[in-house]
Amino acid sequence: MTKRVSRRWRPRSLLQLVLLAFLVVMLPLGILMYQAGQALSELSRLADVSARQAVEESRRARMLSNLALDMERSARQYAVLEQESLLDIYAERHNEFTELLAEQRRFLPRDPDVLALEEQLLLLSQLPELDAEALEVWLALFGPFAEHVESMRQATNQQIDARIEMIRSRAEAVQSRLWLQTTALVSSSLLLMLLFSWLIIRPVRQLEHRILSIGSGVETNDRDTIQGPAELVQLGDRLDWLSTRLSDLEAQKQQFLRHMSHELKTPLASVREGSALLADGVAGELSPRQREILSLIDASGRELQRLIEQLLDYNLLQHNQRITLERVDVATLVKTTLAKHRLALEHKGMRVTAFDGPLDWVVDRTAVGRILDNLVSNAIAYGEDGGDLLIRAHAGRDHLFLDVANSGEPIADNDRARLFEPFYQGRSRRRGPLKGSGIGLSVAADCARIQNGSLVLVEDREFEVCFRLTLPRRGVPLTQSGENTVPVEVGDSARSEAS
Repeated sequence: MTKRVSRRWRPRSLLQLVLLAFLVVMLPLGILMYQAGQALSELSRLADVSARQAVEESRRARMLSNLALDMERSARQYAVLEQESLLDIYAERHNEFTELLAEQRRFLPRDPDVLALEEQLLLLSQLPELDAEALEVWLALFGPFAEHVESMRQATNQQIDARIEMIRSRAEAVQSRLWLQTTALVSSSLLLMLLFSWLIIRPVRQLEHRILSIGSGVETNDRDTIQGPAELVQLGDRLDWLSTRLSDLEAQKQQFLRHMSHELKTPLASVREGSALLADGVAGELSPRQREILSLIDASGRELQRLIEQLLDYNLLQHNQRITLERVDVATLVKTTLAKHRLALEHKGMRVTAFDGPLDWVVDRTAVGRILDNLVSNAIAYGEDGGDLLIRAHAGRDHLFLDVANSGEPIADNDRARLFEPFYQGRSRRRGPLKGSGIGLSVAADCARIQNGSLVLVEDREFEVCFRLTLPRRGVPLTQSGENTVPVEVGDSARSEAS
């Protein structure tokens, strides 16, 4: 058995496979979480740096504006008051403005206002002689100087806004990338989940198929190799052993049934032959009391022969799955069956009503004959003394419906589910000196199944017990002799019951 185990690598146990599946499925999700963390960390760092730079550049631009106002104020006060302290203040503000402007130029390297401010600072570095006209021209330089400072401040704000927009665009790009990565990695996780689910479910399905094949009794030699964890492979080996064991037991059972049926028929034939000789008066004339006893022996012999024939039919149906189809007048077949049970029906005092023919249908004559024989025998055994027996038929477009109904004690609800199981004895008492075998209805149901039909117990408004046989219309072509042999497998339910 171990030679059928897959040689490829596989987890040694189901626990290892489940843990491996968990780790592999979680791997893409872990990568996604890591990448999302890295992206968020990058955005956070970029936003922090940009925010600090924006605050710093805004503060510097505001300070440059204030220094420009202080320089102009100090210059104008000096022009009026001519105090040296005002000149020192102006020089200090001029130096501070120069340093801040140099830092601002690194932020706005190609800004024309910054370049213009650097040129104007050279002109405003020293005060001219205190000549009224020269001083007025020098003071007039502060007007364009203030305009360039304001323009530089606006350029700084625009640069900050552009950086904020860049951060926003970067965030949107990171978000789009994260969505794509999320879709890809989650899809990978789902595919891995499906893969490992298939790796786990596949051997389970194989085991289920193996169990169903064992239960149905239909097994093939080309069994699927169980590929999966060691526990499931070992379970497949156990199922193979169980299948072999069940096959051996089934063969022993069938052999026992064949031998037992044969061994029973041989002495039974002698008993019936002896009773026939006694009835013919070979051993001398019999008294009425002796003839009554002889009739009981003969009736019991016939009943025992019928039981043996049912047993043989059951045994035959387990192996012979071929049916012989031919066009049969079902009405004639029903009359032939009723003729076989005429004496029993008369003794029972049952009133028989059967439909009139002709009613042609393509069926297996032997199988339908067995069904009718078992249903009529069942009605005689369990029906009401002096009751009614009805056989009716209806040919539809696709199916033939044949009902066999009788009056008497209805079948208990607890017995309906197991009514067609072999060897099952219901709670209803059989009328007569002998007990049935419990396989008559099972044989009848199997005969219906091998023709792709069904035999069920249905409710009827007039009769307490009504069995309905449903047979499909056969579309197979018939040979010139009117027969065609078609192999048909018995249904799974029949197989499982027989097992």
